[in-house]
Amino acid sequence: MGSFHIEGGRKLKGELTPQGAKNEALQILCATLLTPEKVEIENIPEIVDVIKLIDLLGSLGVKIQKKGTGHYIFQADEVDIDYLNSEEFARKGASLRGSIMIVGPLLARFGKGYIPKPGGDKIGRRRLDTHFIGFEKLGAKFIFDSKSSFYRAEASELKGTYMLLDEASVTGTANIVMAAVLAKGRTTIYNAACEPYLQQLCKMMNAMGAKVSGIGSNLLIIDGVDSLGGCQHRILPDMIEVGSFIGLAAMTQSEITLKGVGYEHLGMIPEVFKRLGIKMTLKGDDLYIPAQDSYEVETFIDGSILTIADAPWPGFTPDLLSIILVVATQAKGSVLIHQKMFESRLFFVDKLIDMGAQIILCDPHRATIIGLGRSSNLRGIQMTSPDIRAGVSLLIAAMSAEGTSVIRNIEQIDRGYQNIDQRLNAIGAKIVRSDS
Repeated sequence: MGSFHIEGGRKLKGELTPQGAKNEALQILCATLLTPEKVEIENIPEIVDVIKLIDLLGSLGVKIQKKGTGHYIFQADEVDIDYLNSEEFARKGASLRGSIMIVGPLLARFGKGYIPKPGGDKIGRRRLDTHFIGFEKLGAKFIFDSKSSFYRAEASELKGTYMLLDEASVTGTANIVMAAVLAKGRTTIYNAACEPYLQQLCKMMNAMGAKVSGIGSNLLIIDGVDSLGGCQHRILPDMIEVGSFIGLAAMTQSEITLKGVGYEHLGMIPEVFKRLGIKMTLKGDDLYIPAQDSYEVETFIDGSILTIADAPWPGFTPDLLSIILVVATQAKGSVLIHQKMFESRLFFVDKLIDMGAQIILCDPHRATIIGLGRSSNLRGIQMTSPDIRAGVSLLIAAMSAEGTSVIRNIEQIDRGYQNIDQRLNAIGAKIVRSDS
């Protein structure tokens, strides 16, 4: 189990370039299975979860050519569909939650898609019903083997239909759309997710010859086609990393310029940080965050405590609530964080309380943060990263704290952030990675 040793209290200064979006990459990589032709993708983040998926595609028989950092060509012209029955597939597929999205394209192109119960962050219940109910509506048969924990979808032919999703699941929508693009006839999906990453997936498939309309709305219309061709695609900057670096700048009183953030795709993210009193300036597509001695939380018009909650796009992403929570610990004022989607994502606050933060965990979904307004600094402690987002939140807290902190289980952080220690050290941080 690896660890970070962080010397806190250092102010950073310089430029950071956000990596490619992890959540988009996982969808886009699965979509390469939809065609036997070459698909060229740039700005792929070379992080643990993405590398695992690329390895899984290679094991399925996809030809992979690396042209440079984050630049790959994929060709799925000799897919070994029998690999789905192997013990190796069971092991590799179970290690990565994003592997669920290979089912839709495999089902559409080969008539079958299998996946073991996928892994990922332990942040609460993350059901897969939306995926398989959608496949069933398209005409597939769903089989769940409770002994082997294998999910299977099979169909001799998929047929377009109308469906109303029970939840606006991003991965569920992506999986269903990838199946529907090769189905016979028209598929209409209402209550579809409409995140920028899903929009990117639809635009990429249209470039491959699909017919998807309503992109960016919660009503998608897909007219099935017989086959798809190759294309070129560039992945967006990671909005979660952009938000993480905004929070880092505020907590460490640092002056940071984020290069090429894809501002038009950030949605509410900058505005939510501004509600905490964090200043920023857009210069072209670069986001400049000046060093601030302090920042003060806004209240609502009636004077009530500011509440920040997650919601499906265009609402605030749940992946940044952990960052917002940490940043609020040193604000002037109080904030109520309401994590609606996952019931275990706030449990890391006990580490922040040990560091000196004033937080009341109301229940598994809500926490009230009484900002210290820098009247008292957090103190360095030893802790363990429970998941990707909590892990980087604890890293930010440690970088602002007095003394030295140790964060164990940093493999969780590596799953979502590429070379995070090297990139931050280059602008003034002091983070030492240890493999023991």
